[in-house]
Order: sequence, then structure tokens, then C-alpha cells
Amino acid sequence: MDKQLFGEFMGTLVLVLLGNGTVANVLLGKTKGQNSGWIVICSGFLGAVMAGVAVAQACGSPGAHINPAVTLAVAIAKGDFSNVAGFMIAQLLGALVGAILVWLHFLPHWKETPDAGLKLACFSTGPAIRSPGANLISEIIGTFLLFLIIASILSKGVTGGAMAPGLAPYLVGAIVWAIGMGLGGTTGFAINPARDLGPRIAHAILPIPKKGDSDWAYAMVPVIGGLIGGGLAGAFVKMVGI
Repeated sequence: MDKQLFGEFMGTLVLVLLGNGTVANVLLGKTKGQNSGWIVICSGFLGAVMAGVAVAQACGSPGAHINPAVTLAVAIAKGDFSNVAGFMIAQLLGALVGAILVWLHFLPHWKETPDAGLKLACFSTGPAIRSPGANLISEIIGTFLLFLIIASILSKGVTGGAMAPGLAPYLVGAIVWAIGMGLGGTTGFAINPARDLGPRIAHAILPIPKKGDSDWAYAMVPVIGGLIGGGLAGAFVKMVGI
């Protein structure tokens, strides 16, 4: 496998394993983290994104997108679409494998959780109030903000063209944490099509007891919303010269 693709695969795998693992730790029955709440989930994704970015870079993908929306945004901002298809496939596969590992890690706890909705939430997002138009807008805004802030933090206007080694992964994680804390309560802030779709596929195929359906009626909202938000953010960053 190409090194950049391997990096995207591994980074997204780690992101989902730790991020969705945090959700499972909070929601599943008889875990030591059960009912520890939204702040724990948002904080878990801070660490998950930080770790995912670091692993992606270490494994061969310097840009460490680990998110199809970011890949699309970068392509639009730079006018180079050569990596889009390969990166998106690698990210989706990494998310799928990461979700399978979450299932394995919490294997005894699925049967201890009677609520099928809580089981699905360990894999994919769902809206607090189901309103497809409003839910789509939430995902667009969150993903737009994600790439805008990443591009701004990494811009020469903020860093002067230099940044302390290892700081970028933490800052990207902190952006996701802030979006989750500020805007995530409407849809669960997927803001990453692979992070939502890959685990949803895993939920559909894994032998989880009394899991219910995978809510495919909602599945395209985080995918389309994320890609629209990323595309708009890439165009905006290019237009203003960030």
C-alpha cells in the first residue's frame, strides 16, 4: 500500500477506535465509564483526533487528513484532486476496521445494554431532534468550521511559518473538542463522513445481540453535510488566501 494511504488508514483507525471507544465506554452497560457524560465523549474525541493525526503522520501521511471532508477541502483549496479518491477509500476502510475493534474490545458489554439506540450510537451519529434539513445544516456548519480553523491555525499569519513539533495534532484535536462542546449536541457532530459511515457499516454487519437497525434513513446526512461543509470551507480558504 502507498505510504500516504497507509497513514490515512491507520490514522482513521486510531481515531475511531479511541473516539467511538469513548462513546462505548460511556453508553454501554457495566463499563467503568458508564453514564460519565457528554464532556467525557468530547474529551475522548480530542485525544482520539490528536492520536489519529500523529499516527497518520508517523505512518506516512504528512497531511494527516483522516477525514474525507478535510481531503476534499484541501483539494479545492490547492486545486489538486489527485489524492481524493485514494484517501477517502483508505479513511473509510480505517474507520470500518476501527469500529470492528471497538466491538471486539467491548464484546461482553453489548448483551448488557438493552437499548438498541445506545448500541448504534457507539458506531454512528444520530440527531437529538430528527429534522433532516436542520441536521444537514448542523453538519455543514460544524465541518466548515473544522477546516476553517485548521487552516487558520496552520497559516503563516498565525504560526509565522513555524510550529513546535507535535503541537499540530493536539491543536486539531482541540478544535474537534471545541466543536463538540459548542455545536455537537444537535447531531452528535460527525463532521467526518468516514467516521460515521465506516462504523455504521460495521454495525450493520457485526453480530451484535439485539442491535436493531443501522438507521440508513439518516446515514447520508453526516456524509453529505460533511462533504458540503468541507467543500465550502476549501473554497473559502482559497478565496481569502488563508
